[in-house]
Amino acid sequence: MNIKFKFSTALLAFALLVNSFVANASDKNTVLDPEKDKVLILVLKNILTRGHFVVKDMNDEFSEQVFNSFIDGLDPSKRYFTQEDLKEFSQYKYEIDNQLLQDDLTFYKLVYSRFLAKIKNAKSYYGTLLEQPFNFRKKETIDIDYEKVLYAENDNQLIDYWRKQLKLQTIGRVQEQTELQTAKVKKDENFKVKSFATLEKDARTEVLKNMEELYLRIEELEHDDWFSTFLNSVVGAFDPHTTYMAPRIKERFDQSMSGKLEGIGARLQKKGIYTHIFELVSGGPAWKQGELEAGDIILKVAQGDEEPLDIVGMRLDDAIKFIKGKKGTEVRLTVKKKLDGSTKVISIIRDVVQLDETFVKSSIVEKDGKKYAIIDLPSFYIDFQDENSRDSAKDMEKEIERLKVENVTGLIVDLRNNGGGSLKTAIEISGLFIDKGPIVQVKYRGENPIIKEDIDSQIQWDGSLVILVNEFSASASEIFAAAMQDYKRAVILGGNQTYGKGTVQNILPINQFYPNYEKDLGYLKMTIQKFYRVNGGSTQKEGVYSDIAMPSRYSYMKVGERDLEGALAWDKVPKAKYTQTNSYANFADVVYSSKQRIASNTNFKLINEYAKWLKKNQEENSYSLNFKKFFKETEEKENEAEKFKSVFDYKSNLTYSSPKYEQSLFKNNKDLADKRMAWHKNLSKDMYVSEALNVLSELKLKSKTEIVKN
Repeated sequence: MNIKFKFSTALLAFALLVNSFVANASDKNTVLDPEKDKVLILVLKNILTRGHFVVKDMNDEFSEQVFNSFIDGLDPSKRYFTQEDLKEFSQYKYEIDNQLLQDDLTFYKLVYSRFLAKIKNAKSYYGTLLEQPFNFRKKETIDIDYEKVLYAENDNQLIDYWRKQLKLQTIGRVQEQTELQTAKVKKDENFKVKSFATLEKDARTEVLKNMEELYLRIEELEHDDWFSTFLNSVVGAFDPHTTYMAPRIKERFDQSMSGKLEGIGARLQKKGIYTHIFELVSGGPAWKQGELEAGDIILKVAQGDEEPLDIVGMRLDDAIKFIKGKKGTEVRLTVKKKLDGSTKVISIIRDVVQLDETFVKSSIVEKDGKKYAIIDLPSFYIDFQDENSRDSAKDMEKEIERLKVENVTGLIVDLRNNGGGSLKTAIEISGLFIDKGPIVQVKYRGENPIIKEDIDSQIQWDGSLVILVNEFSASASEIFAAAMQDYKRAVILGGNQTYGKGTVQNILPINQFYPNYEKDLGYLKMTIQKFYRVNGGSTQKEGVYSDIAMPSRYSYMKVGERDLEGALAWDKVPKAKYTQTNSYANFADVVYSSKQRIASNTNFKLINEYAKWLKKNQEENSYSLNFKKFFKETEEKENEAEKFKSVFDYKSNLTYSSPKYEQSLFKNNKDLADKRMAWHKNLSKDMYVSEALNVLSELKLKSKTEIVKN
């Protein structure tokens, strides 16, 4: 608990600053490509005005939205631009729409060039400010609610913004080290305590190191990256889920959707000027080859027998391009080993790498003499380029078949934190639990809804079904959960309501609209449809309300679609023709019984209090920069947090195990065995899963004659 709190105070400033650049990008190469930029604007505005679900006029209101979004995208922490800059920019506040219609990028060029200059200035700001000790006796505060904080009036005030932010980072580190020293003295009387001055100096050194690493990454970013920020301000004015994807971003998106990639099977991380091996993917080529290890540094990359290319100082995205490659090809890595510092050339034959954590997995548990199973479905994945590749629907069908062989009598499908994916697989997975019939309604702009049906009469699972959701179950997860709820096929259990993303996006290669252009223009992920439940209501903003709501840490947080600026509105369409399964003889009784258990459960009561406390802290954005007061405020917060130290301490007496088919794989894959053991341990400590099992064990299926009568 304490560690989490300290991060939110001491490192919040740094985290906010990093977030300014992770999603977007800047500097180093300022080489512009005016022709490409204008082509992108030309094509995007035409696609959006013709194909987006929402008819949106490019007018003054639109212009103002792009203006605010772009400036906020570049400078969310208000550390670069001043009110003087904003005054100059404001001459174009209501002209951006007109400029876009004329393929004019005057506004973008002005803001972008000014931003590059500000980035260069920032390096001198933080370097100078961190040279001297901060005055921690001074009574002053910092407000980090940057939506409300005004831009600095001028450069002098801007430097003071920097001073306060760096001071906050420093004071947090000093406090943390002071507490560590106190703890060590209690254990060892001879422990040599550092003075406050030494701790403060060490803290500034660490802050400086972090800033240098941050700006090293910033300097790797190029004009295309920052122009992507501007393009996303334009397309995002239509709705939050319409985004421009540069070619490499699309590649990552495909990887996340398919759960696989072609390469060596290693996760890489940039540290300073070096590319480090962060983690090996279990079962991947590098893992099988056995010589590459986490912590190793890649110095050079060679394609087969070709000359090696030095990648020291290369941006991570570019280094990855040389390391990845087609299945069956050889890559030779010159590596500095972590253990002894030796240099070694390692040859690896690339292959298709399956990212196992993105795929369906299941666990079996026995309760009161009966076997139940939980299937974890992390996303509705699919490989659109390969119909024969595994996808979530095929894997779910296969997993259920394997569980049936082991005489499982009830099933939990865990959709917590499942952000969605393929609409196709959501429909197919829904069809595994019903005879046949409509699953979802999809509507294009200005047209009548289209009913998407499961046409396969085969039912893969006709037993009891509980679906576990939370506030981050979104999109395709909501289609599946809503269908099962509308058919009364499953009990939905979890957070009060799911995320609320009721829109459908299509990925469009921009070059197909400008076929003679040689350069890769990237892709547009555009909202083209809204989807609706078979009962006619949209899941947009509302999400799916749980049959049984359980308190969670997010209960009072703003985390859903309804909290996004520009989110499309909720509406409804006519109800589709479908017949409820009404699968359970005691549905209402089971729901009532569970609600009573939750209401009287001390763990859930504490979680609800914790959620309220988190909400209160989320709204407190002012911190003292006086050392004594900062320590006192932090101590008070930690004392409050102590009350919630055991909030998620829970241990059931249930034992979870892998299905037999998977256990046979453990002999040759210890990494998989270790991952499953950790998962099963977490399941035994998961009170939400335990309550889902209580519900599952109480559900009584109707007989076939009872269902027919209904």
